Amino acid sequence: MNKYLTEFIGTFFLVLTVGCTVIPGRPGVIAPLAIGASLMVMIFAGGHVSGAHYNPAVTLAVWVRGRCDTNDLARYMAAQIVAGVVAALVAGVLVGVGQPMEIRHVPAAWIAEFLFTFALAYVVLNTATAKGTSGNSFYGLAIGMTVMTGAFAVGGISGGAFNPAVAIGAGVMKIISFSNLWIHITADLAGGAAAGMVFRFINPKDV
Repeated sequence: MNKYLTEFIGTFFLVLTVGCTVIPGRPGVIAPLAIGASLMVMIFAGGHVSGAHYNPAVTLAVWVRGRCDTNDLARYMAAQIVAGVVAALVAGVLVGVGQPMEIRHVPAAWIAEFLFTFALAYVVLNTATAKGTSGNSFYGLAIGMTVMTGAFAVGGISGGAFNPAVAIGAGVMKIISFSNLWIHITADLAGGAAAGMVFRFINPKDV
């Protein structure tokens, strides 16, 4: 239970930060930086308990890589998605709801989500689960900054979710249209699965 609660808390604050920075759009508030920093600190806080996935696509990547028990796979994902919805509802109370972004080029949005979710999961696997980087102190920063980089790079194309729980939360907050959620969910899960397979190929002795 402690693992699932940790996943809930970390995902909750990640999605809450998305809503409270993106929806108001206040001058001087740099949403990608705040979101990446939120993920970073929650990873450092919860990594020793659950592995600090906070993302169904990352959980899938870690499972494909061989470091997530099959019994935890669905439970982790459920905790993350429920946390995203609850955080979105809380954000609605705090700052209201947003205006759904218009995705003008669906293939480009799918590719953007796939690529940066792949990058995120690839960084997670190589900094937080690999034997060669075991015990390092930089994994939270590396992972958080990967999300920040992706949000800056392609946020205007896809919304920059890189996380099905974030995408669903964004849908509840009306940042992303529900009709477009399939783009994020399919691309993000595909990116996570691909990262897990690539890690296994590159590191055959570390599985």
